Amino acid sequence: MVEFLFLDLDDTILDFHKAERLALSKTFQSFGLAPTEEVLARYHLINKAHWERLERKELTREEVLVGRFAVLFQEFGLQVKPEACARAYEDNLSVGHYFLPGALEAVQSLSRKYKLYLASNGTAKVQAGRLASANIGCYFQEVFVSQEIGANKPDRLYFEGCFARIPGFDVTKAMMVGDSLTSDILGGNQAGMTTCWVNPEGKPRREDIQPDYEIQALSQLEALLETI
Repeated sequence: MVEFLFLDLDDTILDFHKAERLALSKTFQSFGLAPTEEVLARYHLINKAHWERLERKELTREEVLVGRFAVLFQEFGLQVKPEACARAYEDNLSVGHYFLPGALEAVQSLSRKYKLYLASNGTAKVQAGRLASANIGCYFQEVFVSQEIGANKPDRLYFEGCFARIPGFDVTKAMMVGDSLTSDILGGNQAGMTTCWVNPEGKPRREDIQPDYEIQALSQLEALLETI
């Protein structure tokens, strides 16, 4: 039986892709750059690769936050300071929120039956702003942001840092729920938790990272939990 429920934030509860696109467009425009489809699509791929390198401990957080813009600007031959752009982007991203369909209602309902914990690799400043805007902090026992814990998902140290702050915690009664195989599911597996992959696009599974359960949206989680 699940008692402790760890939920990822971005693309599990909140629509990060929409927030990212709007924040990037506003940021690029402020620096005199046209946020074309080509530029936005290329940034998305560069950003994803940088975060995956962070998960593998190949880059530091600062190298990710600035480096993704440095690579993008170099590829497009743009004369923009990546440090300034990174700061402006974080400011824009930390304002506002967009719930995925049914996610708010799911969090509200789950909080009445389980002990909820938010588990995010996002930047502390950005996530604090988005959580305040979304007004969902009240549904969670604690919010665990990797920058504040001192380790990133999927590192076991991240999860051990979270576990140590939960009174009466029992890993056999804990589930990690999120959209990232390499962060949420791998991390949960390594920490000894039950895992549930949120996979709205029906992406194929990986042989080396196997979730215990799979759903298409957070709104399906409560029904799943009732069968466990």
